[in-house]
Amino acid sequence: MRERFWRGSLPLSVLALSALAACGGGGGEGGDNGRYSAEIRRTAMGVPHIKASNWGNAGFGYGYAQAQDNLCTMADSFVTYRGERSRYFGGDALLVYESTIDRPRNLDSDFFHRHVISSDVVDAMVAAQPDNLRKMVAGFAAGYNRYLREAQSGGTAHAACRTAAWVQPVTARDIWRRMYAANLAGGYSNFVAPLANATLPSAAASTTAGTAMPASPSPQKVAQFDPARTQPPRLQVGGTAGIGSNMYGFGTAATGGSSGLLFGNPHWYWKGPDRFYQAHLTIPGELNVSGASFLGVPVVLIGFNDNVAWSHTVSTARRFGVFQLQLADGDRTTYVRDGKAVKMAATPITVQVRGASGALTDVTRTLYKTEYGPVVNLGGLNPALAWSQTTAFAMRDVNGENFRTFRNWMRWNQAASLDEFIAIQKQESAIPWVNTVAVGRGNPRAWYADIGAVPNVSTEQVATCTTGFGKAMAAALPNVPFFDGSRSACDWQTDSDSAQKGTIGASRMPSLLRDDYVGNMNDSYWLANAKAPLTGFPAIFGPAGTQAQSLRTRMGHTMALERLAGTDAYAGQQATSAIVRQMVLDSRVFSAERFKEQALSLVCVAPQITVAAEGRTVDVAAACATLRAWNNTGNATARGSHVWDEFWNRVKVPAAQLYAVPFSAADPLNTPRELRASAADALRQAFGAAVLSVQRSGFALDAPRGDVLFATRGGSKIALYGGCGDPGYFTINCSENPIEQGGYSMDGQPHGNSYMQVVGFPAGGVEAHTFLTYSLSDDPASSRNGDYTRAYGAKQWLRLPFSESEITSSAGYSTVTVRE
Repeated sequence: MRERFWRGSLPLSVLALSALAACGGGGGEGGDNGRYSAEIRRTAMGVPHIKASNWGNAGFGYGYAQAQDNLCTMADSFVTYRGERSRYFGGDALLVYESTIDRPRNLDSDFFHRHVISSDVVDAMVAAQPDNLRKMVAGFAAGYNRYLREAQSGGTAHAACRTAAWVQPVTARDIWRRMYAANLAGGYSNFVAPLANATLPSAAASTTAGTAMPASPSPQKVAQFDPARTQPPRLQVGGTAGIGSNMYGFGTAATGGSSGLLFGNPHWYWKGPDRFYQAHLTIPGELNVSGASFLGVPVVLIGFNDNVAWSHTVSTARRFGVFQLQLADGDRTTYVRDGKAVKMAATPITVQVRGASGALTDVTRTLYKTEYGPVVNLGGLNPALAWSQTTAFAMRDVNGENFRTFRNWMRWNQAASLDEFIAIQKQESAIPWVNTVAVGRGNPRAWYADIGAVPNVSTEQVATCTTGFGKAMAAALPNVPFFDGSRSACDWQTDSDSAQKGTIGASRMPSLLRDDYVGNMNDSYWLANAKAPLTGFPAIFGPAGTQAQSLRTRMGHTMALERLAGTDAYAGQQATSAIVRQMVLDSRVFSAERFKEQALSLVCVAPQITVAAEGRTVDVAAACATLRAWNNTGNATARGSHVWDEFWNRVKVPAAQLYAVPFSAADPLNTPRELRASAADALRQAFGAAVLSVQRSGFALDAPRGDVLFATRGGSKIALYGGCGDPGYFTINCSENPIEQGGYSMDGQPHGNSYMQVVGFPAGGVEAHTFLTYSLSDDPASSRNGDYTRAYGAKQWLRLPFSESEITSSAGYSTVTVRE
């Protein structure tokens, strides 16, 4: 246990970088004589416990620790948020990592970030923050730069990037840009290219665009909108097949103790700027919080303190809307509102683009904003939605105007009770695009809420303000308000308790307190508890008993109810920490538990299947035998699960034709059910194609799951478990890699279990068990690049030290004091 102090002389060139980085940072708190200092204590898996005397120093330590472990990923992301990717990497290349903006072209990404996160937006965000958060952000930037200077002055860490020209110091404004970008995942971030390419079309192009539809279009004009040409947007967050999560809050009726128990498990990106980083931040007497943040964010977003634990899942509530603009005669950059002409705000933006020779050229686009938000080019969704002589479209992201999000999380980081936590959530109504579950010390109940920033549109407005185009796009943009922008009567409304203009007040947003359990697996608020459905909330929050739940949701609630009934594989009827930690990693598969026997009875009637799409006949007898013997889990030792995955993922039969018993709101966990015999031919084709795919992959039909699903660290494969959500896996490790291209490798751009926590509040302390499944560092040479992943593969939860005595007595404890 050795304390080291990082300070002293550095090369003049590095000191110059520091001076440049300080420009525009502002707001630093620092310690004595305005200097920064933080103690970074590392425990098992390298988790940093940052101890500081004030907010600026806490941010300094956190920025240093994140950069020490993830310099290359963070540096790449700051290039993105500054809108400079084309300058370094060329305009046509795609972003390196999947994230909440998907992987757009660099040029589109640059224009998007410069347009949407403009200087005035950053100014407004900074002005809305409390002093302690501003100091923390300034300190974070200084800490990042402190490590960057250290890395660039020598050593071998982060060899992939540390000497690259694009690895630059940051200012506090870079951190604010990154934080604001996180706000937009449920809205603008899903429309990077449409926003970045919303330039004024030529007069000829706009003349040939689709005919504008009024709010009450005639049948002739509706017919000009061709539904066959509609391409629904690929929503990374809030879509039907995007990023998701699982979470439970168990009350004391379930735990049998004096406090609740929380399980949090975001299914998130394993790589890139939005991946989670685990840390513990302490300012004695002011802050003591542990959990996870996105890279580049200095506030814990999911975690726990001495008295409260919370987690999030992506919500079904829509966070954005479209306004159809009626353009003034002869002026395509002026729109009409209540009979008056309103000029769009034009902003010329120039991006430097590196060509193949390395030379830089300037590319300029003029993009536009309105009082509703930026103009958007929706022609990619349907050609009829192109900017025309008469019609344009603007997009409004409710979180584009929500500067309270990190203030909310900062206050939660310090909350002293569940009651205070709930009061903060209602007061701020700021959580941007996620549900919340929380438990607290000494409180018998667990809390669920979808309380945050949500557009406030009435049923009457939906009926009278939705334009013809909006009605035509309803299936592609469900519950998205697509309103007439020519009438102020169609503006989003404001309640008496709204925290923000145009948003729903906290009293009309879904919440639930229960002493048994609450949970969410990315379906709507309706089944926060399977025994107590919630109804009566605005439609924009998502369906309430009108459509089937996902198989993962059905699995999750089934697991909770079986636990409380004592009908699962564990003793008793309580949701203890030990049992919850086991059951959430059991890798149960709902589709297999409910439908495997029926499916096999339909597809295994003959030993061979002729697969029409491939013109081949395949022997399926061995596959049928393998699946009959399979234990219906995705555990690493389970044999044959990949055959089931390949089969179920190919089943594209509509639910009405697949299931004999349709969905019923009275029995949501058991419906729809019973495979129809009439679906046998389609199921046999899917099964035959699945067996052929497995054969081509080279994996045996009865290969252990861990041979097929794995992560690689240090050149060695780590066997994993779980799977993707569509077959109903509760434990998510979802590879985008086809089985025929080396198996379900988690080494590309996967998503799945990320920061996991099971937290309880025994008398006198906090009991927290955690994983950071992909490990703490992005540097392949770091010891922290694979240690957590190996523990995760072995299902060995980390008992996280939280108290001072636990930290300092932890095995592998080390401490470094970093100063500037």
